[in-house]
This record gives sequence, structure tokens and C-alpha cells, in this order.
Amino acid sequence: MTSQQQRKRGTKRKLSKRQRRIYMRRRIVVGIVLLLVLALVIFGLYSIGRGIGMVSKSIGHYEEQTVSRQQAETKKAKKTPKCGADDVKLDLTSGAQSVEVGGSLEFSATIAHEGRGQCLIDGSNTSRVLTITSGDDTIWRSDTCPADSRMLLMAQGDKDTQKIAWNANQTGSKCVSDDLLPKVDPGTYQAQLSLKDHPQVKSRKLPFVVD
Repeated sequence: MTSQQQRKRGTKRKLSKRQRRIYMRRRIVVGIVLLLVLALVIFGLYSIGRGIGMVSKSIGHYEEQTVSRQQAETKKAKKTPKCGADDVKLDLTSGAQSVEVGGSLEFSATIAHEGRGQCLIDGSNTSRVLTITSGDDTIWRSDTCPADSRMLLMAQGDKDTQKIAWNANQTGSKCVSDDLLPKVDPGTYQAQLSLKDHPQVKSRKLPFVVD
């Protein structure tokens, strides 16, 4: 390499004052941008953490309120008396007055509260019982098979109506699968609701025909 080439190469490496100022300003700008980005990242992480904390606090507060409300309702339910014979009235209706042998008849069973204060009553099929009779013979009862209790908190004017299907069959003293029960013969039958805890509380008898 000649001395002239070396001088040219040295000239290329040497920066002028103006160029150095430009590079310095660029470095400062890049540094400021990096600081801003870092600040934004830190602020974002802080905001996310704070938001998660607030959500967790809100969820915890909601759960506490829910538990407190449930506990209050449980205490209230324990203090609420059971409905007596004078508190409720039973009503039974049917969409049809006849059913074919082997068919199905649907009844609407209604419990109406006629007392003044609130009271609890079990509205399940083992407490509010539908009975099918023929003369003096009991043909079918809805409480032959066990059922979970369905406690109702009732006030004056409240009504609860449930559908009960009878498949024109005859129950015995034991719980048997419905498809294994014998079918009833043609004839005239009656349906009636009653309360197991208060046998004197009954609906009117509803006559119908199996043909």
C-alpha cells in the first residue's frame, strides 16, 4: 500500500466535528426513545398488576357478599316455620278427562299460600302426593319412589304449580321402574292431591276415564 492510499484511508476514518455532533444527537435520540419504551413497559406492567389486584379484590368482595347473603338466607330459612294446615290450599287440574289404556295423563298440581306470614313447605312428589283411586282401592301414588325434597318459601298469595304424569299404571308398596308396572284396566278413576304432613289438606277429587 502506498503512502497516498494510507492517507486516503485515514481520511475516511476521521470524522468531522459536524458528523460527530450528528452521531451524538442520534445516540441521544435513540437513548431517549429507549428510555420512553422502558418507561412504557414498566407502566404497562404496573397497570396490569394493579388491574389484576383490583379484579381479585372485586372477586373476593363479591364472594364474601355471596357467602354472607347465603348465610343470611340459611339463617332466615332456619327461623321460618313450616306451613301448617291452615296456610296452604291444594288444587288439581288435568288437560283431559280420559286416557287410553297404556297412555299417559298429565296433571297440574298447585300449592297456594293463603296464610299471612311466610312459611316453608316441601313441594316434592313425596310430600305433596298425587293419589289415583278406583272406588276404595288405591291404584297409584306419586310417593311410592323416593324423591329429593323441594323446599318452598311461600308468602301470602304465592302459588307453585308442577306437572305430574301418570302412565295409566298401578303401583305397589315398593318402588319399581315405571315400565315394569302393570297397566290399569278400563274404568272410572279419581285423582286427588294431599299433604303427607297434613293429611286433612286435600284437593277436590278429579274424575276421569281410562278407555
